[in-house]
Amino acid sequence: MRIAFILGHFPQLSETFILNQLTGLIARGHEVDIYGLKPENVTKIHPDVERYSLLKNTFYQPTIPKNQILRFLKAVWLFFTNFKKAPVVLLRSLDFIKYGREAASLRLFYAVIPFIGSKPYDIIHCQFGLHGLEGMTYRDMGAIQGKLITCFRGYDISSFIEKEGEKVYQELFEKGEFFLTNCEFFRRRAIKLGCNPRQIIVHGSGIDVSRFKYSDRHPNVTGKIRIITTGRLVEKKGIEYAIRGVAKVIERYPNIEYSIIGDGILREKLQRLIDELEVGDKIKLLGWKNQEEIIDFLDKSHLFIAPSVTAQDGNQDAPVNTLKEAMAMGLPVIGTLHGGIPELIEDGISGFLVPERDGDAIAAKLAYLIQHPEIWKSMGKAGRIYVKKHYEIEQLNDELVEIYQQVRLRNIQPSEDGKLLPATKK
Repeated sequence: MRIAFILGHFPQLSETFILNQLTGLIARGHEVDIYGLKPENVTKIHPDVERYSLLKNTFYQPTIPKNQILRFLKAVWLFFTNFKKAPVVLLRSLDFIKYGREAASLRLFYAVIPFIGSKPYDIIHCQFGLHGLEGMTYRDMGAIQGKLITCFRGYDISSFIEKEGEKVYQELFEKGEFFLTNCEFFRRRAIKLGCNPRQIIVHGSGIDVSRFKYSDRHPNVTGKIRIITTGRLVEKKGIEYAIRGVAKVIERYPNIEYSIIGDGILREKLQRLIDELEVGDKIKLLGWKNQEEIIDFLDKSHLFIAPSVTAQDGNQDAPVNTLKEAMAMGLPVIGTLHGGIPELIEDGISGFLVPERDGDAIAAKLAYLIQHPEIWKSMGKAGRIYVKKHYEIEQLNDELVEIYQQVRLRNIQPSEDGKLLPATKK
């Protein structure tokens, strides 16, 4: 099949779930083109980007000058150099009566340039709801052809709804062929917003479990206990509450070492909190790491904390991949009763679930785990088994191909509980 991925910035270290799908489809013999935005600063990229030569099939939107005169002049040049290839599409992109501000500002014109000259696709896979809206527009204009599948993953079905209103996806639900969510929590929300229950299923974000070597967790012979969190330093990751919880436990167990991998707009604020709590020698903000570096940290750690919260703008998390990776490697975990996370952590079996924004609750469960290291092994095994059963990327990529095939043939019949059923004969 010929498949188009419409997404945001590519490549991004934090979006391995997209990379896993891309490489899985290519390994299965499918042709995949990527349409997105070029990151402004790329200091590290995942090895698979080079291994699969993904940038050769990546088509970037031209940079839009902020200066209005330069934006107009560049648009004129692009218009005449591309006019013969797709005159109707280019003219439609300037229809400000139909497309409003996006056309009048020339943003829509710049956005369609990468699609000029593209051949029809079997599937247009939009990786977030916002890109689904874009893909719908591009297809309506004739810039791209194919069956439209949109996946909802988090902010697009939470904070974006708070900002734009509950009808923002109404037209997409009517025009799109099919929809995916990465957890049942978001599937139910999409249905509540108007998506046909027979046009949407849960398709989780997978990981390559074989990359994450399992090992039983035991206390270090030196008595040191290594705790780790991996995630962007933004509000919805709730890292502030993990810091407060760990700092409280440090008072009783000074042999703790807490590593936080990731970066983001809250880094300075979180560092100030660490300094105020006087735990800078125990809690470290380590910045971004690539996957191999993260695996090395996980391998040397004992416990994992995923303290996600509902942000002030409504932003919420699905079952995050960093949590799956930790569980696959055998780490007992502490997560929150938030979004799709309870679909991943079995409370009391693979870890513990605590209320959002509750540093005291995190501290209590962390102290319990420290006091009872004999349960680490059983929790780690339970987590590994659950992740392998539900989030193994090879299995999920096989399912994704089956979804594509069924949508392409207009023969998809999901079950009432949001699962993919075998194709029916017609």
